Amino acid sequence: MAKLHRWWTGALLIATPVLFMVAFTLLQINFEYPDILRQPAATVMEKFVAGGSGLIANWYLMVVAASLFIPIAVLLHPYLARDDTPFMPAATALGVTAGIVQMLGFVRWPFMVPMLAATYVNPATSEATRAAIEVTFNAFNQYAGLGVGEHLGYLFTALWTILIALAMPKSKIFSAWQGWLGLALALGILLGTLEPAGVQFVGAVNAIAYSLWALWLVLVGVTLLVKGGAK
Repeated sequence: MAKLHRWWTGALLIATPVLFMVAFTLLQINFEYPDILRQPAATVMEKFVAGGSGLIANWYLMVVAASLFIPIAVLLHPYLARDDTPFMPAATALGVTAGIVQMLGFVRWPFMVPMLAATYVNPATSEATRAAIEVTFNAFNQYAGLGVGEHLGYLFTALWTILIALAMPKSKIFSAWQGWLGLALALGILLGTLEPAGVQFVGAVNAIAYSLWALWLVLVGVTLLVKGGAK
């Protein structure tokens, strides 16, 4: 049972960030994401419809990747929970919350936006209805996207990473340098929460930190599979 648990944990740690980065890269190529979020609603609607069912599937992959972060936080817990890491229950709760808020941020794209976009580009749609769709889309973009998915997603992901990184130096599985690297990347992700305050450079720092953080998760998964027999 312990070996199976370790295998699933390591496999999810490797596969989830890979899935996320593949889906994210495809969105960058086919939908100009995340820059598209700063475009007028009319532009977003037109490009979304042009993307077709493939774009909807791409967004659904983002939802799946975010939701997989929930079991990762739970499954990784026992490998870092020790007498000298009493904060691990809080860390796991933060990790689960991070997965939930990111999933809630993404889920509007495959389920709500297709209906809004199809109605918006329909020639029979009145200008009043288009204006209402723009208001609805912009409101959800600010609340579910920028507020829940990005801001809270950055916050809880960074806090979870900080706590598990602090638990790594004295671990029998992970190395101290892995913990310090995770801590540095978490701080880079945390800077993303300052973007709504008008701090411009943090967006680039956050994007780089998130990409490296995904690779760090893969490294954590590989380490667990290779050295996870000793706890």
